[in-house]
Amino acid sequence: MKWSDFIPVGISMIVILTVAIVQKQSKLVAAVTATMPVTIPLALWIVYSSNQGDRAAVTQFTQSMLIGIVPTVSFIVAIWLASRLGFKLLPMIAVGYGTWATVLAIIVGLRRVLGKS
Repeated sequence: MKWSDFIPVGISMIVILTVAIVQKQSKLVAAVTATMPVTIPLALWIVYSSNQGDRAAVTQFTQSMLIGIVPTVSFIVAIWLASRLGFKLLPMIAVGYGTWATVLAIIVGLRRVLGKS
């Protein structure tokens, strides 16, 4: 493995440590840190590099990321609602992922029905 393979892991560790430390002083700063677009540039870098900067491949990838945001937002809304209802951590996460998977399946299904895979 090359050093560049470890960069995403290192950045992820820094983000997790930052959230763990900062959340004691500011929940807002910790939440903003947790939702920063860290993996997006890393994933874009991987796609860009593996496709030698091919514009069509990068455009298709970024469009798919845009579509992927909707299930992610639904995940956050679902865990927020579950936390307001008093759910414990694991059920809250399960509700979030269940919602995420459901919304993703609906979007993928609609794209197939409409012929836009």
